[in-house]
Amino acid sequence: MIESLLLTTARVSTFFGRQALTVASGFFFERDEALYLITNRHVLVDRPTGHLPDRIEIEVHTDASNLTQAAALSVWLYHEGEAIWHQGSDSAGDIDVAAIRLDRDAIPATDVLRAFTPANLQLRLQEVQVGTPLLVVGFPLGFHDTLHHLPVVRQAVIASSFGLRFQGQGYFLTDARTHHGTSGAPVVMRDGPADSALPWKLLGVHSARLDMVGGSQQAEESLGLNCAWYADVLLTLTDARAPDAASQEVGA
Repeated sequence: MIESLLLTTARVSTFFGRQALTVASGFFFERDEALYLITNRHVLVDRPTGHLPDRIEIEVHTDASNLTQAAALSVWLYHEGEAIWHQGSDSAGDIDVAAIRLDRDAIPATDVLRAFTPANLQLRLQEVQVGTPLLVVGFPLGFHDTLHHLPVVRQAVIASSFGLRFQGQGYFLTDARTHHGTSGAPVVMRDGPADSALPWKLLGVHSARLDMVGGSQQAEESLGLNCAWYADVLLTLTDARAPDAASQEVGA
């Protein structure tokens, strides 16, 4: 039986028309029977770099007994000129997390995806200590098990005081080796026995390696620290008042 954690995360491919652009990570979050894909906002739009996709594709497993079977769910990012994703901001500026509500009717009835829920969020922040072991589940440089359509996992630890906004921003730091393509990956902590349905706490959404203002590229590489946005922002981004999903379609 495949571990449920690996079924929470999907490879996100971005497109502009027929042109393939980038590969990133995303994960599923369910609330009040609505299903969302969570990733970084910069995966969906990054104007300073000219990254302006109009569509994404994610892979969904379609056979629990044969994980080589998967379908590509195509999701348009705009409807009548309006972005369909939800993003947040606070007093410090934009939060690099986006939530896209998925059309369940477009997902095969035989899907075997697993989704985090509000029950997986860590509400008592003081219970999480610096140095706590974590996992980052994603697709670094697009690398994954291409036969079974599964992500890979990197080890991490909490590298700043959990519950405090690092330098006033809505994220904490992790110490882990990460690469491009990991953007949007869930950052999780073990919670409960291994035989539970999803024995993990969702602590954050990996965004990027920490930039050192004025630091050299070599110093940034050796630092090895990353930003993970606090996952409780999902309670705002998946508010029931959000509009319905736009056009989505599935293909082999």
